Amino acid sequence: MKLRYLLLAILLLQFSTLHAAEPKAARASVITLDRILAVVNNDVITQSELATEMRAITQQLRQQNIEIPAVEVLQKQVLERLIVKHLQLQLAESTGIRVDDDTLARAINTIAKQNNITLSEFRDILTRDGFDFAIFRENIRQEIIINRLRQRQVDSRINVTDQEISDFLTTQGAQGAGAGNEYHVAQILIGLPEAAAPEKVQAAQAKAQQVLDRLRAGASFTDTAVSVSQDPQALQGGDLGWRTAAQLPSVFADVVPRMKPGDISDLIRSASGFHIAKLIEQRGGEQHIVKQTLARHILVRPNELTSDKDAQTRLEQLKQRIEGGEDFAGLARSHSEDAATAINGGALGWVNPGDLDPRFEEAMNTLKPKEVSTPFQSSFGWHIVQVMERRDHDNTEEFRRTQAREAIRQRKIEEEAQAWVRSLRDEAYVEYKTAEE
Repeated sequence: MKLRYLLLAILLLQFSTLHAAEPKAARASVITLDRILAVVNNDVITQSELATEMRAITQQLRQQNIEIPAVEVLQKQVLERLIVKHLQLQLAESTGIRVDDDTLARAINTIAKQNNITLSEFRDILTRDGFDFAIFRENIRQEIIINRLRQRQVDSRINVTDQEISDFLTTQGAQGAGAGNEYHVAQILIGLPEAAAPEKVQAAQAKAQQVLDRLRAGASFTDTAVSVSQDPQALQGGDLGWRTAAQLPSVFADVVPRMKPGDISDLIRSASGFHIAKLIEQRGGEQHIVKQTLARHILVRPNELTSDKDAQTRLEQLKQRIEGGEDFAGLARSHSEDAATAINGGALGWVNPGDLDPRFEEAMNTLKPKEVSTPFQSSFGWHIVQVMERRDHDNTEEFRRTQAREAIRQRKIEEEAQAWVRSLRDEAYVEYKTAEE
């Protein structure tokens, strides 16, 4: 079912998965036979937790038509994923990150709305498809917690300078790879811990070379990634999705733009280990045209002495004076409480879609050139606005710089997050338990 696939993708793509509901008798037997597989600092991962995760991931792989690796290979991948998840949740708890029930309810309602169904219908579908709603809720809670943790530990510390954007666009131009080009990329990572000993580096390189040799002999990149890759996207077949050049991992920045669809790279060394990249598809950027509006406004802010009704009345009177022939700019200079624009007769300049308060933009977009609006309220106060002119504007360069800024930021976040998770894992106490134990 489409909804089930979407939900699995949402949860599996990041850090958590849906847990299939089990019959009551089966759950009782699992509790009886359950055992500890790994100790993670002061926490444990149990056989039943791994089994539940394995079922969900196996189902996802089947839905994506990805070959399921041998059980012991998949178990190793899934167990490592659970260890990292537990470590992040432990850190979140120790730093006071919580998600209350109201926030959780809003998140689940949002998921239901995105699927155009009610919450009641959502619960019914989950139940019909074999998923325990209570466990689903907790997985959503954990996902929100981990996302908040990453925002605090990684995202909030990332900065992109104008010089970085200019350097990137210059480099892309010199390479003949336009800033608007996009690349659908997958990768396999044979990982290394920080400050790995030379013998470990040699072993990882030898393993990566064997993987590369198999790929070039015709092995499926997707299936191989599921089996051997230590990248967070391993269980999605290593698929990184569509990336602009700026969004590519920095180790791929000079490699992927020179590849052709279907190409597989040589081994690429980074601090994380040895990478193998595959370019699946490529598409070019297009000219970006936006509808700009030249407008001016008068603002009156309600306060202790001016009620909403008073502000609205004052603006209605000003509109009548403008329609009677008085100069809009002159009235704006005398009456507008927007100090930044009043000095220029209320002029906002040429504005792009999304630049202004949504309510303001909605009112402005209903007007014809030279028309003055009736008074309306935004988050800033009460306004009247006049549209002077509209035009189609080639916004390609500005658009590319905006895209480049966000893409560079996302690339930095991704690389920093991987380093952060690797450090978290390297510094943790993890003990694997054998069946005899």
